[in-house]
This record gives sequence, structure tokens and C-alpha cells, in this order.
Amino acid sequence: MHPDSTRIRLQPANTQRIPFWGQLFLGLLWIAYTVSLIVTGEGASDMHFLHYVFLVFSLIYLGYVLVHNAPVFGTQSYLEFTPAYIVHKDGLFRPKQAFPAENIAGLELAPQQLRVQLKEGGNYSLSLRQVKGAKRKRMLREQVRSFAAKHNLPLRDAQ
Repeated sequence: MHPDSTRIRLQPANTQRIPFWGQLFLGLLWIAYTVSLIVTGEGASDMHFLHYVFLVFSLIYLGYVLVHNAPVFGTQSYLEFTPAYIVHKDGLFRPKQAFPAENIAGLELAPQQLRVQLKEGGNYSLSLRQVKGAKRKRMLREQVRSFAAKHNLPLRDAQ
């Protein structure tokens, strides 16, 4: 990370039908059930290896839930302000979106969105609902204002 950059951590979007603790409970329940089947020998037959296959898939599922929802490998969802770019990363399995300052025509700071208008005509809306806490929201607004002032970008603050 560049020393002059500021990274604002975003909370993972709650787009799953089952909440994080429910997913974690299901994964642990599957692991416990499979381990109990293996230890007791219940259902042992020619297809006994399927218990181990299900156990491996349960562990993979649990790992996916933890990696996707908890900062196991560092911050995975963030909005970063570098001296020349605005970088948006929306999760572990999603690519970064970098917006160079020279390609930005204007910025609009709405209560729940940061809209980036590009010179080539594209518009990107970055959801700010994932920014939790008054301190982070204040820091985000300050970073947007200073980035716009530094690069002489028109900023519409709709607050």
C-alpha cells in the first residue's frame, strides 16, 4: 500500500439468504455429523468413502464462508484513495476497480453512494452502505473531498 494512500474497510455485503452465523452453524453441523458417521461406523458399506468426500466438501464450504465473511487474509472489501487513483475492491473473489484521476470527469457523494463519472461517458456507483461507523463515514467524506480538490474535480455533495 502506498504511504500516501488511505484505505477504508467495507463490510461484506449481506447478499446471502442465510446469515453468516447460520452458514457457520450449517458447516459445523455437517462436519460433526460426518465425523460421527465415520467414528461410529454407521452406514458402513461399499460407499463408506462418501463420508470422507462429504467431510472434505464440508470443510471447503466452511473455509469459503470464513474467507468470504471474515478478514482471514486481511481486508478484502475496501475503498482506497491513492494519490492518483480511487480503487474499489468489493470482496475476495471480485476484481479491483481502479479509477485514475485523469479519467474522472466528476464525483458525486450521495448519502449511500459515491458516483464516479468518467470522461469517456461511463458512470460507476459505489455503494457506501458497507461503510460502518461514524468515524469511517467521516473519513470517507474527507478523503473524497481532498481527492477532488487535489485533482480539481467537480464534486457534488448531496448531503
